Amino acid sequence: MVEIERAAGRLHRYFSIHPRPGDEGVGIRIGMPYVRPLIRMTPLRFLRGWKNYVVGDLFDRVVAARLEPSEGAFIGFVGKSLHSFRVARAGGTRCLALHVGNSHVRKILRRHAAAYRQWGLERSWLNAAQARKAIREYEMADLIFVNSAYTWASFVEEGVPESKLRRFRLEPDGRFVPPASRPDDDVFRVVYAGSLSVPKGIPVLVEAFTRLVGPARLTLVGTWSSRGMRRYLERARARDPRIHVQPGDPLPHYQQADVCVHPSYEDGFAYAPAEALACGTPVVVTEDTGMKELVREGENGYIVPTGDVDALYERLAALQRAKQGRIHV
Repeated sequence: MVEIERAAGRLHRYFSIHPRPGDEGVGIRIGMPYVRPLIRMTPLRFLRGWKNYVVGDLFDRVVAARLEPSEGAFIGFVGKSLHSFRVARAGGTRCLALHVGNSHVRKILRRHAAAYRQWGLERSWLNAAQARKAIREYEMADLIFVNSAYTWASFVEEGVPESKLRRFRLEPDGRFVPPASRPDDDVFRVVYAGSLSVPKGIPVLVEAFTRLVGPARLTLVGTWSSRGMRRYLERARARDPRIHVQPGDPLPHYQQADVCVHPSYEDGFAYAPAEALACGTPVVVTEDTGMKELVREGENGYIVPTGDVDALYERLAALQRAKQGRIHV
């Protein structure tokens, strides 16, 4: 969002924990040195929802304390803008805009509940306090920027006027391009990139993948979200050594993969499969993934029912058979 406003010549300044180098005077650093010890030395480290709420709310309050009166626009991110909105409005700001990366918070709560009923393993990163704050931000905002038709629909379903909504388009970085060549062997390579968590559908992917027979490799590019997920993945890897967890740059994995899978229970857009498509790698995503609007069924990817291990396995098995048929022709 910062770069969009910069390119349009509308950027006055922005607040960030890590402003871009060279943005002195424009990028205002928000230092919160007390946050890490606060989390480490209190029960917050065990409570994902409250940890997220506290970190976002503290950032919001620090920004609000540093705002100056302005007649322009203030753009904030959901969960980090309520106090800033109030100060900005009192200071004469004409337009309060909210950037959201996910569906309406009530839909997120419903989708997370479905995921945790199916798998357990960990607690949600979203709690009631975050939801209440998000809803107040929706109400205060003059404009809400969403990144997919899926996200747009979730707000309309919850009664938010369409006149308040605006679309913005996410584009992969230019470094995500097709490789010069791909592995010429019979190993079926599956990649996932992102948070390793229940709402992202990691157990669905792992259980579907372990049913595959023959040479195959599942690479999970990311870090686990909780101790419960870590234990689950350690057991899965002990049971099936074809599963690998490799944090780091997903680009080389996209370029070597036969398919990128994003089995999320709710994702406003999902940047990772869009990056994979830019690399020429087909994708399999769920019905609750916003970037499904980029999928041309059977051409560059497939859409499967959310949380359905059988459906995902059948799609992966069909793709594996197709690769083996090409290799052995």
